[in-house]
Amino acid sequence: MGVVAAASGVLACCNAAAAGLVSSPRSSKALTPLAPSQIRGAPLICRLSVVRLHSERRGDYSHRGKIVCKSSTATQNDASVSQSQAGQGVKHFLHIDDYDNKTIMNILERAAEVKAKLKSGDRSFKPFAGKTMAMIFTKPSMRTRVSFETGFHLLGGHAIYLGPDDIQLGKREETRDIARVLSGYNDVIMARLFAHKDLIDLAKFGSVPVINGLTDYNHPCQIMADALTIIEHKGYIDNIKVVYVGDGNNVVHSWLRFAAVVPIHFVCACPRGFEPDPTTVEQARAKGAKIDIVNDPMEAVKGADVIYSDVWASMGQKEEAALRMQRFQGFQVNEKMMEQAGPQVLFMHCLPAERGVEVTDGVIEAPNSIVFPQAENRMHAQNAVMLHVLGA
Repeated sequence: MGVVAAASGVLACCNAAAAGLVSSPRSSKALTPLAPSQIRGAPLICRLSVVRLHSERRGDYSHRGKIVCKSSTATQNDASVSQSQAGQGVKHFLHIDDYDNKTIMNILERAAEVKAKLKSGDRSFKPFAGKTMAMIFTKPSMRTRVSFETGFHLLGGHAIYLGPDDIQLGKREETRDIARVLSGYNDVIMARLFAHKDLIDLAKFGSVPVINGLTDYNHPCQIMADALTIIEHKGYIDNIKVVYVGDGNNVVHSWLRFAAVVPIHFVCACPRGFEPDPTTVEQARAKGAKIDIVNDPMEAVKGADVIYSDVWASMGQKEEAALRMQRFQGFQVNEKMMEQAGPQVLFMHCLPAERGVEVTDGVIEAPNSIVFPQAENRMHAQNAVMLHVLGA
């Protein structure tokens, strides 16, 4: 990787941390992780190396092998696309668990390196010079557009925004035709869509990498940013307890698929009838994920490391807002709920937030809220995803 050049100091730190984290490779003794306070004092790149090393020494390679863009679920049109179908050597980023633990941790480590480079003011790293990215938006978003466009520009590339009036997947032109045309013009495609099948078709028929900027089914770039943020603030991510309070939506589906790759305890506390897709839950559990789907948020948050919230009615569900307001009573993240979790808890929200609805203003503005570092990390995590799929 070699993006951040403070090599000797960081390597010394990483070596020391690694030495404190694991026994000899030939030893049969159990791992002895560093205390969180020890890890937290190390540079983020070092902390990520320690997290990755811990996962490797634990033998977490359950998804090693050929990268396959798996089917979403039966409720998401049951469409799939393999790397060979999409074109020789093409990497997509459609679902987090299309990749193994080592690859995901590599991407997060790269995100930390490039973030450090940009935050230092150094703008010399231009791996995307001469490259273009087509950004398809059937769902508008401030964060997704600005984070992708700014990140691609900072790394030397040019991003082209294609809004709902510019491109209509499957309406004005078939998705398979759009995929082929845009592949002829661009080096990568990012798509923020309603239908997950449209994303799958872009990857299946295109000949360049496709990145999932969000679909109604999942939101993998958001969870990559979330993981980066948790590591920055906790110093580790293995075995943390993340409690999501609210609707079992696309963000939850990506957390479930993340838990299938990285060993965390993920809890979704939602009203009855608003649970996440059961097929996705069972697929994640089958891969060893520790997952609880519950209906009592106050009980669920006890001992949580992170409480996570999102709007109760997402884009395209606003006609259900009044009904959801009634059904989600008791699921607001407020000061009492945060206190129930304990002093160690952090608050996260993928934004935009409806303050006073799913979360109180006081919780968002509290010292243990990491909502805005989380939002910034969308750009840094996505930069690393783009670097990965483009092989840069």
